[in-house]
Amino acid sequence: MSAQGAAAPGAEQPRGGVRTALAGLTTRGRSFLAAGIAAGVCAFVLGQSELLRVGLLLAVLPPVCAVVLLRTRYRVTASRRLSPGRVPAGAESRVHLRMDNVSRLPTGLLMLQDRVPYVLGPRPRFVLDRVEAGGRREVSYRVRSDLRGRYPLGPLQLRLSDPFGMCELTRSFSSYDTLTVVPRVEPLPTVRLSGKGSGYGEGRQRSLALAGEDDVIPRGYRYGDDLRRVHWRSTARYGELMVRREEQPQRSRCTVLLDTRASAYRAAGPGSAFEWAVSATASIVVHMLERGFSVRLLTDTGSTVPGEGGDGFAASGQETAEAAGLMLDTLAVLDHSEGTELSRAYAVLRTGGEGLLIALLGALDEEQAAVAARMRHRGGAALAFVLDPEAWTRAGAGSGDGAGLRLLREAGWTVLPVPPGAELTELWRRTERLPGAPEPASVPGTGFAGGSAQRAYGAGSFGSASAPGTGAARATGAGTDSGAGPSGAADAGGAQGGSGTGRDGSRGTGLRGRR
Repeated sequence: MSAQGAAAPGAEQPRGGVRTALAGLTTRGRSFLAAGIAAGVCAFVLGQSELLRVGLLLAVLPPVCAVVLLRTRYRVTASRRLSPGRVPAGAESRVHLRMDNVSRLPTGLLMLQDRVPYVLGPRPRFVLDRVEAGGRREVSYRVRSDLRGRYPLGPLQLRLSDPFGMCELTRSFSSYDTLTVVPRVEPLPTVRLSGKGSGYGEGRQRSLALAGEDDVIPRGYRYGDDLRRVHWRSTARYGELMVRREEQPQRSRCTVLLDTRASAYRAAGPGSAFEWAVSATASIVVHMLERGFSVRLLTDTGSTVPGEGGDGFAASGQETAEAAGLMLDTLAVLDHSEGTELSRAYAVLRTGGEGLLIALLGALDEEQAAVAARMRHRGGAALAFVLDPEAWTRAGAGSGDGAGLRLLREAGWTVLPVPPGAELTELWRRTERLPGAPEPASVPGTGFAGGSAQRAYGAGSFGSASAPGTGAARATGAGTDSGAGPSGAADAGGAQGGSGTGRDGSRGTGLRGRR
């Protein structure tokens, strides 16, 4: 018999020949063999030739069946198909098995047995009565796991049996498949999130005013530039190849930080705090990708997904599904880390932490809370889901506001404690209108009117702005002359190089006064 699997042809042939065949005798075959030997001994003692014939028949039949079964040459191919190959935890996947008899002879009784891990359920077995020459049989079974991970399926085993049931031989195919069980993803509502990072392109501006041929801003040709971007008029003017500078639209960035420290969590299993954090991370990553963010997944070990190639953020558009699949596959096999600090993740964010930051953190002492507080990029929003392992262990309410949480809030984080069994959807709704970076008490060159900043320039230096108001503000600048400025809700006289006084008494001075 020869067999092949989905990936490689050929089956694992047992070694030992007749010895292997005799080892495959069933209980019936062994009973027949023992009865034949006993009958032969009795016939020799009693001198009964008829009993000796019966004993020989009983003793010879099992070995003959084993040799015939060993010499049988079936040509059978097998294939396996998973539908689907990636499922969330708790969902079912169907495994389809297909057997093809490619020989000219029909097969006898066949039994299929597929090897599956115990967490996916019992080992499936199927009995195929007879497969005609060139025939095909298809069977299927379902697998399900509440634990995320990657589980091998196979190799498929084919058990042959003779018509009398005296002997059974097993052949194994060489191919196997892998079922990926990813964390469960919950659909999240759309909320207003702030925190935009820099775009990508040749500069930090959103556009370069390419309104016409006269507005083209060329640059020198670089190796790898598309020749269709060559601007021939500028090339003739400068005497070298010049290309049109193109700017890609700015995209918002989001970093999702997952704390995997073993010391930050307790217990294990589908209902543990760590599994909740992993599932929440998967939901947030998929949600942000669907909203058009450039997303990267970061762990406390400093590793990022996608890897170090490019800018470290996953693209969007037609690559959104691919990026989401890559991150979900990573989360499927993610386990606790042996580290006890968040310093590696802080080092990654320090060099490229612009944009929205969403962190899922375990237990935080004051030292690690201080490290996490410094992760927030100036001018960006930061959201933290903090899980108290003690509360999850005893299924209590938890402290809710410790010293670590206060440090995060003082640093400008939006902190959401996660109680046991919390619904991510409800917590996500509470993130509506995340506060951005709090403006300092004095920011050079800005003044506030109705909550929006206005820039007031003085003599070679910027003015200083007071706290924002509802309709009036104060802006001052260093100047020499003064004059009465126009009245209004908010008047910064230094904006035109002069000084002005508004209805509310706000005053600004500049280089020259209004005449």
